[in-house]
Amino acid sequence: MRVVILAAVVLTAIAGCGGSPPSTESVVRAWSQALNMDDNERAADLFARNAEIVQGDTVTTLRTHRDAVRWNSSLPCSGRIVSITAKGQNATATFLLGDRQHSRCDGPGQHATAIFRVVKGKIVLWHQTEAATPPATTA
Repeated sequence: MRVVILAAVVLTAIAGCGGSPPSTESVVRAWSQALNMDDNERAADLFARNAEIVQGDTVTTLRTHRDAVRWNSSLPCSGRIVSITAKGQNATATFLLGDRQHSRCDGPGQHATAIFRVVKGKIVLWHQTEAATPPATTA
């Protein structure tokens, strides 16, 4: 009887684990939403330990959660996603920049593009690139 109960507990635990991690695109969207809400803690939660940030010639490693909070806090602009392309662990997103609640954006109305690599639901690479021109929208 004890074995049957233990087996039932194990099967219930396995079934409740939820399976696969969130998609790359959903992680990028969650990061953008957290940043736009000035929730730097939640944005930082989406970064893996030792995630790499590439901006121009500068590479920063976010060794701790505190580093990730600090880095997200330092971003002067919010970014509404205007296009996103994801394949596997990689996504490229283009954002329309605007002010954040705590800071004025240094390029409001401009576009910025970043490449994301997401592993097991965490951002391991955030790489700012040349701004891509978002696809034209028809009214």
